[in-house]
Amino acid sequence: MERAPKGMSRVYFGLSGSDANETNIKLIWYYNNILGRPAKKKIISRWRGYHGSGVMTGSLTGLELFHKAFDLPRAPILHTEAPYYFRRQDRSMSEEQFSQYCAEKLEEMILAEGPDTVAAFIAEPVLGTGGLVPPPQGYWERIQPVLARYDILLVADEVITGFGRLGTMFGSDHYRIRPDLITVAKGMTSAYAPLSGVIVGDRVWQVLVRGSDQLGAIGHGWTYSAHPIGAAAGVANLKLIDELGLVDQACSTGAYLRTQLASALGGHRHVGDVRGAGMLAAIEFVADRDDRLFFDPARKIGPQIAAALLERGVIGRAMPQGDILGFAPPLCLTRDEADTIVKATAAAVESVFRSV
Repeated sequence: MERAPKGMSRVYFGLSGSDANETNIKLIWYYNNILGRPAKKKIISRWRGYHGSGVMTGSLTGLELFHKAFDLPRAPILHTEAPYYFRRQDRSMSEEQFSQYCAEKLEEMILAEGPDTVAAFIAEPVLGTGGLVPPPQGYWERIQPVLARYDILLVADEVITGFGRLGTMFGSDHYRIRPDLITVAKGMTSAYAPLSGVIVGDRVWQVLVRGSDQLGAIGHGWTYSAHPIGAAAGVANLKLIDELGLVDQACSTGAYLRTQLASALGGHRHVGDVRGAGMLAAIEFVADRDDRLFFDPARKIGPQIAAALLERGVIGRAMPQGDILGFAPPLCLTRDEADTIVKATAAAVESVFRSV
């Protein structure tokens, strides 16, 4: 717990980010039942967010790929504006103005639904599968007061951003987020073994204790919670993160990678955005950068570039819902390896766009 942001009390272990977010949903509902608020159950997520692929976690996820033909999303899950500055509808907005707009849209939804029915807001510090999108300037500073005003819990989904990815131990540290619950998973073991967890904040923990006093042991669990193999891998991994200085490495080398990608490709006629945070980077491709016109998805520009990159010995991810190439390299990436990524990416982009 010494690694977690201030005010976090306990960890409930599982095996995957999906089951951790299922745990979050149940804890949120349990919390409000114990407080005598049976109507306060709705959970607001964001479009383009990713929180799992189960029935309820797939509903939290805000990507159509995970909804289409699965009869999702299910109630009581709602979705609000994604903090995706590059794709804002009003291009005259500054980052600060767009952050204010996102906060206003969230508050409008809360008021329309009724604050006494809205239990929680779940969000990744940086949008992950939805495009590797850092929040615009001032976003979290505007969102958190809205939640506090209506007594709504904040869940920080740190499956991607936890344990060094952003150059801080947690993304919540990076953006000064004060969560009530934190979802963690692959970062604990660097995905070498399955392990996940829900880190429970003080105010939620105190209510859970009260519930146990009233109802007995909480009726929730997973067969392999805190499995010793996963736990051992987590301990070993966290020791290496410390010993190798990987949090600082992610900060410095990640910044270098993004700078070099922007230098090599930022002026390309079909590159609309080069972005990222810590050891995360993404390039978004467009048909016309001046008018921000996007390619027809049927052309699969992003997947073509990812395939061309793989031919050059580098793995990049073609992200869903856009022609976006994403990078989440190992935290131990060196500058020489970053140069290899940049050189291969530039060559892959040119090879695909020769025929476009």
